[in-house]
Amino acid sequence: MTEPNIEVDRNDDAHRYEIHVDGELAGFTVIEPGAGVTVMPHTEIDDKFGGRGLSTILIQRALDDLRARGDKIVPSCPAVARFIAKHADYADLVVSRG
Repeated sequence: MTEPNIEVDRNDDAHRYEIHVDGELAGFTVIEPGAGVTVMPHTEIDDKFGGRGLSTILIQRALDDLRARGDKIVPSCPAVARFIAKHADYADLVVSRG
C-alpha cells in the first residue's frame, strides 16, 4: 500500500488552513488573522479521514507557517490548545486575548 499524498495549504479566501489527502479536502483549521495575532477558533477533520493523525499534521504545519510569518496565536480551538500543551516548543506562539 502506498503512502497517501498529504498537503496543507493556507486558503486566505476561506480564512483557513486546509489539509488534502490525495487531492481530496480532508479537513481545515479556521484562522482569524489580525495585526500580528491570529485567532484559531476551530479545527475539523472529515469523519472519512478520522483516526489518521491528520489534525496533528494540519495544526503543526499551520503553526509552522504562522511562525514563519511572524504571527502569534490565540488557540481558542481545543484541538490547537491540546497540540500546544503536548508540544511545548510551540508555546512561544501563544498570547492571551486580553
